[in-house]
Amino acid sequence: MAILEIIEAPDPRLSTKCQPVERFDGALARLLDDMLATMYRAPGIGLAAPQVGVLQRLFVVDLGPEDERAPLVVINPEIVTRSSAISSAEEGCLSLPKQYADVVRAEAVTIRFQGRQGELQELTADGLLARCLQHEIDHLDGVLFVDRISALKRTMIMRRMAKARRERLRSPA
Repeated sequence: MAILEIIEAPDPRLSTKCQPVERFDGALARLLDDMLATMYRAPGIGLAAPQVGVLQRLFVVDLGPEDERAPLVVINPEIVTRSSAISSAEEGCLSLPKQYADVVRAEAVTIRFQGRQGELQELTADGLLARCLQHEIDHLDGVLFVDRISALKRTMIMRRMAKARRERLRSPA
């Protein structure tokens, strides 16, 4: 398995709506395995294809502890229902390293999606998993968590990102 480069904001690929996956083949299986390896190495709990430069509707998630991995592969997802109950919680993103903000989301969702082999599945989730699913589906629609917060907070985060990038470029590797 290869470790893929995680794209950081404001890369335009992160604001692009992704295309559906149509081929369930060995190349897709390798991409999914590479994405899982990349997510675990980061470390993170979710990674969407556009975050590694692939503009297809798929992501991987794992909320299990490190010693009990429970990877979930989600391809061509759609949210079927959202609870009317909402909550705010802090979110971060591998494409916005070390940046966090409170985001309001539905407390529960039901999604319909395809698995690794193209099999249709449905999943109802609440709590952290529901939040994670909504966050990753947003990625597939070209939406970052900073697009769901106030303009002032978004500007502050993007300025911090730009400053960190400048500092990385200035310091010797």
